[in-house]
Amino acid sequence: MAMRGLFANVGSTMAGLMFVCAMFRQYFPEHLRFSVWRRYQKLVKFFNPQISITFNQFVGKWATPSQAYGDIRTYLGQTSFAQASRLIGSLAHNKTLVLGMSDFEEVADEFQGVQVRWLLGKHAPNTNSISVYSGTNHEKRYYTLTFHKRHRALIIGPYLNYVLKEGRALNSRNRKKKLYTNEDNEWNQVVFQHPATFETLALDPEKKKEIMDDLMAFSKGEQFYARIGRAWKRGYLLYGPPGTGKSTMIAAMANLLNYDVYDLELTGVKSNTELKKLLMEISSKSIIVIEDIDCSLDLTAPRKKAPTDKLADGEGDDKKDSVFTTNHVEKLDPALIRKGRMDKHIELAYCSFQAFKILAKNYLSLESHPAFPKIGELLGQVNMTPADVAEHLMPKTLSEEAEFRLEDLIKALEKAKEREKVGS
Repeated sequence: MAMRGLFANVGSTMAGLMFVCAMFRQYFPEHLRFSVWRRYQKLVKFFNPQISITFNQFVGKWATPSQAYGDIRTYLGQTSFAQASRLIGSLAHNKTLVLGMSDFEEVADEFQGVQVRWLLGKHAPNTNSISVYSGTNHEKRYYTLTFHKRHRALIIGPYLNYVLKEGRALNSRNRKKKLYTNEDNEWNQVVFQHPATFETLALDPEKKKEIMDDLMAFSKGEQFYARIGRAWKRGYLLYGPPGTGKSTMIAAMANLLNYDVYDLELTGVKSNTELKKLLMEISSKSIIVIEDIDCSLDLTAPRKKAPTDKLADGEGDDKKDSVFTTNHVEKLDPALIRKGRMDKHIELAYCSFQAFKILAKNYLSLESHPAFPKIGELLGQVNMTPADVAEHLMPKTLSEEAEFRLEDLIKALEKAKEREKVGS
């Protein structure tokens, strides 16, 4: 009986509260309700001296990954390992175990004697909405920092600067270059592992130095670009016949600058809206690659604003190189390849004698040989790509002598010379 009476009292109390709320909404004007709400908030703040700051995993209309969130996650890594009762484990690319906070875990941190707390939260995806941006309906996590209001100046200033700086430094030390490809309006990533360097690139040494100097000047040019009022971006056009090393050049550029590579497949982008979203998600210190641009664009249709224009217009972060490649530069619209969109044009031609000597050193460990003059003479008469020359220099067995590879190349060059004679 006592329990039944208790439930009856609770029920009547709830009914009374609902009646009061209904009357409040009906008879109190909106501005009065707002005034009451503000006073309620002040009362809550008076009795709750804690301040909270939230750092979302994604920011802005385009759901761009937040660098601050990534830096905080890295900074809290060791703290999570020592304090959190629930951890998430994964294997890093070097096969070492990486542990992080599980959802809704909380850890403490201390700075200059002041205690703060970090919570990893998660927003459930909105399954009722439909968006053209596939990333917007995914689970979104966030970190919430909580501290006493008397330490506001210390935490918002020095502490957060320290956290972001330390996290960024850890990310930089542990950073591995990534290769991103676009599919279904999203970027997929793998570790970028390519051995190409400018040292091993089959290219005239003077031209090689010119390109390297240009790249390094760009990478260190933040103040210069700010002073002249231009976005910190630079466009490169690599052109030449197939097999002349355009893709290898891109890999060497990425390794020289230690930049990520975003391989943008324009044929997989359905609209300018999708393209803008993809560009906004590209981080700084990146090379954006559009290969075979003459095949990716409709060069016969009336010209509207091209995708390359968006790259030049400064979408997303600074400190990006855009690299376009083509086998047929003569087919491109001059407006597409003008300075400001593609600032530096680099022709990658057929194999020269200087390029051959680099390949001979790479493949056969030879810096000189009696056959070199003959090969140099033939290369001056025949068009053969560095890729074809490299194929003839590649040893077929571990014990094969370099002599046989050079003879094979000479025969191939002589056959090519005969074919060119017949063709002419």
